[in-house]
Amino acid sequence: MSDKSWGGRFDQDLDAHAAAFSASVDVDKRLAEQDIRGSIAHARMLGARGVISQEDVQRIVAGLEQIAREVASGDFSWDPAREDVHMNIESTLTERIGDAGARLHTGRSRNDQVATDMRMFSRDACHATAARIDALLCVLIHRAQGTVAVLMPGYTHLQRAQPVRLAHHLLAWCEMLERDRSRLIDAARRMNLSPLGSGALAATTFPLDREMTARELGFAGVSANSLDAVADRDFLIETVAALANCAIHMSRIAEELVLWSSQEFGFVQMSDAFTTGSSMMPQKKNPDMAELVRGKTGRVVGDLVALMVMLKGLPLAYNRDMQEDKPPVFDAFDTVDASLTILSGSLATARFNATRMRKALGEGFVDATEVADYLAAKGVAFRQAHHVAGRLVRSASDQNKTLAELSIEELRAEHAAFQPDVYQALDPETAIERRNLPGGPARSRVESEISATRARLTARGIDVDASAARFSARTEP
Repeated sequence: MSDKSWGGRFDQDLDAHAAAFSASVDVDKRLAEQDIRGSIAHARMLGARGVISQEDVQRIVAGLEQIAREVASGDFSWDPAREDVHMNIESTLTERIGDAGARLHTGRSRNDQVATDMRMFSRDACHATAARIDALLCVLIHRAQGTVAVLMPGYTHLQRAQPVRLAHHLLAWCEMLERDRSRLIDAARRMNLSPLGSGALAATTFPLDREMTARELGFAGVSANSLDAVADRDFLIETVAALANCAIHMSRIAEELVLWSSQEFGFVQMSDAFTTGSSMMPQKKNPDMAELVRGKTGRVVGDLVALMVMLKGLPLAYNRDMQEDKPPVFDAFDTVDASLTILSGSLATARFNATRMRKALGEGFVDATEVADYLAAKGVAFRQAHHVAGRLVRSASDQNKTLAELSIEELRAEHAAFQPDVYQALDPETAIERRNLPGGPARSRVESEISATRARLTARGIDVDASAARFSARTEP
């Protein structure tokens, strides 16, 4: 597009390579809906303030609504020579309705226009991603309800540590995702101020009603400083940081699914619908979807870094560098949204192996802490009890026995406080039920946490069971 179109300052057209280098329409045309909504609100406000005639307003609104229909149907013709989404829409409008279209930009700059578009897009996208997190939470709650009785080892350092319920583990994933959701909702709330009316950097001489456009576009208010409104993109950094955190959490969940589905663990069998085979080894069933969720996390973290590095050295106000904010934001939302959907399906259709999980409790001395706690309850100082338990683990290991297989005489040889009731304490179910504290793995605590999470989802207007059922016809543990 020739720079002559901006008012005659330039005598020479932009170099073809420079024009191609600076064009953004292939990316920012995704903002067409927000751009048109913002333009309609701006036109109506200009009409209400007497800046343009009501006849112009009617023609502008009708023309923009027609363009919106063409964009939605895929019939709108995007012209890379017109540089970006804003000029494609405005130029097409002006071609169709004449001078009225040329009056649309009165009191407005592309600087406050794009800042408004990006806030609207990101605000709506945050809520859409939060809804996808809710869908995954529904799957996890549904699976947790069916696995309260399933016992498994909990791990630290990827070593068997203490017995827990599978449902307790699934609820831990829920807590991670709930925090991710709250960050997105909080970011959407904080960004929900309209920059429209800030102009290029110093507002405008026209008597705009900024509150009117803010209300029409669903903003809670208007930005307080015109320089900051067009210059900063911290709302995008905050949003993509929340998305990166969510991606990291999903990556950790995916990693556990990869481990659990291995023959070494055998805790879960992933559905054929979310696994693939090998081009060489016919016996393989690879957890590729979980691996891709894990792998794509790097992209989202990279999107965050790209945004921060782009912004870090920019003076006020707008700089063309900020054109580069859109690809990482769009990619982060797309990647996280796709990963949430894949993880929901993967977990809804997975088959947990309760027998294999329970068998794993008999290996690795996960009941060693119970020995130490037992002695501490008998009045032995915990540090001394810890040492006694450690010596018993070594003795049992040397004999290729479990702690429960040691005789009472062998136990008493280490400490006289042992009584026959120690064997009941070593039972995994007993060990779990003794941890009856808020947030603990005891059955009543787990069931209470399931109910509380279900209640939160229901309060958001979600049918938990119906949502979970959408992802699978088979959800038995």
